Amino acid sequence: MTHVTIGNVDLNYRIDGAPTGAPIVFANSLGTDLHLWDGVIPHLPDGLRIIRFDKRGHGQSSVPPAPYSMGSLIRDTEALLDHLDVRDCVFVGLSIGGMIAQGLAIKRLDQVRALVLSNTAAKIGMPSIWQDRMQAVRDGGIEALADATMERWFSREFRAAQNHLPWREMMVRQPVEGYLGCCAAIAGTDFHTPTSGLRLPTLGIAGSEDGSTPPDLVRETVELIPGAQFKLMRRTGHLPCVEKPEEFAAILNAFLKDIGHI
Repeated sequence: MTHVTIGNVDLNYRIDGAPTGAPIVFANSLGTDLHLWDGVIPHLPDGLRIIRFDKRGHGQSSVPPAPYSMGSLIRDTEALLDHLDVRDCVFVGLSIGGMIAQGLAIKRLDQVRALVLSNTAAKIGMPSIWQDRMQAVRDGGIEALADATMERWFSREFRAAQNHLPWREMMVRQPVEGYLGCCAAIAGTDFHTPTSGLRLPTLGIAGSEDGSTPPDLVRETVELIPGAQFKLMRRTGHLPCVEKPEEFAAILNAFLKDIGHI
């Protein structure tokens, strides 16, 4: 793990794979850290420079006072990639990470040559829903949302086997201020118009049992980008990279080959 200071934020990041390989960047969801991708990384091909990071307020990154804007999350990511001299990466973003991906591609096409938008959308939920969730966290901590969130995040089968418990623990140990900050960023974001102007290779991935960003919502966003591909992962929820990492990696690897990144 390595840290870099960007403005008022200390970002934690990790690089695996080939130091001079083709770059691929992963951005994780609300309430998770960079370990969200642990199951996928071993199934990626050799020759990639694999970059993961904790967005502000999550994992081992610092926790500025809430609220955060989506613009600040995008600027953090942009500055991190500039620090690492990343150009022409494939950017894989899940949920809020997919919103960051859209915003970064809109702003910095020199950094991003292709997008993978997993379990995300141009707009996620209504602001009133996010205000209610933020109030619940202020009143009872992240624990107050944990059980309902697990139902949206994971398939019934995965939860029945108690496989969700480590991820529940990951969620509740995130800093409250960081969770609230990122909720505010999601609540204030609608990328429908700017995302519809993107012209780059794009893959959308959805989970059939996703209660946070249902497949139709993901497909609607992906179809804003001409020529984009869409894949539905059966019997998975909001975090298919956790439930079926080998299948997720296989879909990702096929896309990387298709666009000539590997």
